[in-house]
Amino acid sequence: MQDKHVITVKVKNNAGVLARVASLFGRRGYNIESLTVSATDDPSISRMTVVVKGDEDILAQIIHQTAKLEESLAVYALDPARSLYRELLLIKLSCGDATRAPLREICDIYGAKIIDLSVSAMVVELTGTPHKIDAFIEILSQYPILEMCRTGATAMERGDHKANAQ
Repeated sequence: MQDKHVITVKVKNNAGVLARVASLFGRRGYNIESLTVSATDDPSISRMTVVVKGDEDILAQIIHQTAKLEESLAVYALDPARSLYRELLLIKLSCGDATRAPLREICDIYGAKIIDLSVSAMVVELTGTPHKIDAFIEILSQYPILEMCRTGATAMERGDHKANAQ
């Protein structure tokens, strides 16, 4: 069964490390569903959040291969029951007098913010779980979408411990 897995990779913050991790996935034939990278509380370490599809054997192989990279400090899969996932969506919608009010209502229901408004368009920002973002896009698909961009998932384990500091 091809489940989605969220993997955290802590790496040395060196030039080219993102390319090396991404090329490792490509060489092994693993498709990256989403990828986000950011600095951590330690500027010498970056955190990658990688979403991949695969069974448990593929997940184990991805973790094993990624851990062998020289820059890898820690590689682990997040347990969905003990983790938080968020994405950011920016979506530009065509709107006029007839559609502005219904679009505002949809935004209010989902907790989205209208961050730009003109006579004929609005740009909306929404942060939430991947499921919430998918549902919001599905509802908005009945309106003309002019442009859309979406970050990949970023994720963190719940609780007060520092995650898998290996």
